[in-house]
Amino acid sequence: MHAQYLYACASGDPDTMTIDEIIENFALLDDWDDRYRYLIELGRGLVPLPEAARTQANKVQGCASQVWLASAVKPDGAAGPILELVGDSDAHIVRGLIAVLLALYGGKPAREILSTDAVALFDRLGLREHLTPQRSNGFRSMVERIRADARAALAPAA
Repeated sequence: MHAQYLYACASGDPDTMTIDEIIENFALLDDWDDRYRYLIELGRGLVPLPEAARTQANKVQGCASQVWLASAVKPDGAAGPILELVGDSDAHIVRGLIAVLLALYGGKPAREILSTDAVALFDRLGLREHLTPQRSNGFRSMVERIRADARAALAPAA
């Protein structure tokens, strides 16, 4: 059930924002109050994570808020394994950060995930200077969790 849920959540919902659209929308918003509201709206668009997926194994360590990230690996021949991702948090802004990460990494090959610098995007969007250091550290913890899942997907089967 867990992997099926992940695939259902990550499969081509037309309402899902791409990372390019999110970057464009951030550029249109000059005021940081508007950007915070936009982040919160992105988070509201996340599919709620079922209680069954809110496990200790899916909990992200290093976040002040409660954060869960789960991944499922889909093999894809030439491109290598693809990670389908879902996530949730009990904090509105953090849910928005998760939405940004899912737009950046969700449905991407593990190798692409490992070569994509989410922290640089975080800086480019101006989030570092407008979020608390605790939230910034939590963002890095979420990125590292996704990268660890990508590395695990690429590891040869034991």
